[in-house]
Amino acid sequence: MGKPTEAAGSVDAAGLRVAIVAARYNETIVEALVAGARAAWLAAGGEARSLRLERVPGAFELPLAAQVIAQRGGCDAIVALGCVIRGDTAHFDFVAGECARGLQQAMLSTGVPISFGVLTTETKVQAEERAAPGAANKGAEALHTAVVMARLLRAL
Repeated sequence: MGKPTEAAGSVDAAGLRVAIVAARYNETIVEALVAGARAAWLAAGGEARSLRLERVPGAFELPLAAQVIAQRGGCDAIVALGCVIRGDTAHFDFVAGECARGLQQAMLSTGVPISFGVLTTETKVQAEERAAPGAANKGAEALHTAVVMARLLRAL
């Protein structure tokens, strides 16, 4: 077994380049996720100029944008941020499921880590809780995942 690539609990973004792809739909919630990811990036030692932000209309469009960014290079990892809240129709199932499938497919086909920071909640209140500032912010969590995976792939 090799030496661990990170200390327990630490995330080191220094020297990495990461892109955030954020959906505009459910904008208030997604903006809180973006803010959490940005704060986590800076707290992990990432440079502001090495964090790119791109916007797409909704969660369904996240996979294509993430795949194109990954294919064109220049990023060690990508963070996909969005919010899909269950409604009265099956629309939720299609959007959430296809978003997850598309991001996984883009990650596997390009070899670039794409972190899934898309909230899939039953209610707006649940989404707001997961986007609130602090330790529970899923944007920060997705950023940490992307950094850890970028470091792992560099080490491999």
